[in-house]
Amino acid sequence: LLQTSREMVARSAATLITHPFHVITLRCMVQFIGRETKYSGTLSAFATIYREEGILGFFAGLVPRLLGDILSLWLCNMLAYLINTYALDNGGCRAGRGLRAPGFEGTFCPSQVSTMSEMKSYSQAVTGFFASMLTYPFVLVSNLMAINNCG
Repeated sequence: LLQTSREMVARSAATLITHPFHVITLRCMVQFIGRETKYSGTLSAFATIYREEGILGFFAGLVPRLLGDILSLWLCNMLAYLINTYALDNGGCRAGRGLRAPGFEGTFCPSQVSTMSEMKSYSQAVTGFFASMLTYPFVLVSNLMAINNCG
């Protein structure tokens, strides 16, 4: 919980700092696709956006992007935690193959530890994919707002 909170603050700060560049990038890409000539480069886009929309023009679409990032992060980490804690069992080895150590209950199987750590790393990737699917509407709205200068 604490680690996720720290990651949320760091990711939100990074999003806040980089969002103006995201807006410029999106608008330049859309201009290229639409064969328009409003911006002639990055500096031209920066000057034009500032002149026409002010400083807030660089932060169009920031709120849905932040919401989507935060929701995605919490969903991903919580699902991964639940899967790693409750679904992936660290039980003993099958067929009695395992090492017994004095003072420890049960058996220890080195190959199983390796497999469990692999499964736990895969669970983070799978939950990240699932969370990004669920929060894609926030990304879409944010990009549309940045392109169309809404909010």
